[in-house]
Amino acid sequence: MAEVRLSGGNVGGAVRVGDTVRRAAGPWTPAVHALLQHLADNGFTGAPRPLGFDEQGREVLTFLPGETVGGRRPRPGWVRADDTLDQVARWLRDCHQAVAGFVPPPGAVWRGGGSWTRGLIVGHNDTSPDNAAWQAGQLTGFFDWDFAGPVPPGWDLAFAAFSWVPLDTRPYLAEGFTDLEALPRRLSRFLATYGWAATTSEFLEVVAARITAHADGIRDLAATGDQAFVRLADQGVPQFLDQAVADLAQFKR
Repeated sequence: MAEVRLSGGNVGGAVRVGDTVRRAAGPWTPAVHALLQHLADNGFTGAPRPLGFDEQGREVLTFLPGETVGGRRPRPGWVRADDTLDQVARWLRDCHQAVAGFVPPPGAVWRGGGSWTRGLIVGHNDTSPDNAAWQAGQLTGFFDWDFAGPVPPGWDLAFAAFSWVPLDTRPYLAEGFTDLEALPRRLSRFLATYGWAATTSEFLEVVAARITAHADGIRDLAATGDQAFVRLADQGVPQFLDQAVADLAQFKR
């Protein structure tokens, strides 16, 4: 069966073969597959199911149907719709509920590092529009679980809000997005739909810590010679993230 290269992907890449997706595996893949199997066993349908490995040693996952952002700029209109914001918040809430009982297998390795302890969840950690599938007005789910790992629930929520509200307005401004006055309302809506119990100010502190760690992580991985992250560093992504953290002050007025 023919392989079709899937668009997008800042780190790695994937091909579609029939109703499956094949991707290069890493030391973290067994732990991610255990996580995805737990989600499937608990009735969560918004993530791929693991199907093992193929003859080339690539991981095999079920294909999430729907359109993706890929390399399209500007991004499609559904990315900025209020209803999409609600769907992403509900997806994250339901995912966190489904994963709450997951205990990683002994010796689990996570790409982003970290060790699981009770009180943490294993979050997706990269729920950006680039990793979403959208079909007939509905969020099918999120793919690209390589950076799943143990985090507080708010840490995972912070990255999603940063990407979807959006709290990082730089790429959206470049595409002609101008409704900056709507951002505080969209943030409040997102947190209410998820069920965030603390204040917005407390949440923004979590966002700042999360995105700072993200920028530092890119720098650290680039310093090891990982070419995917060398490219991100060369593109100035860590500096853009640093500026986005500084820009969070506008939401505290």
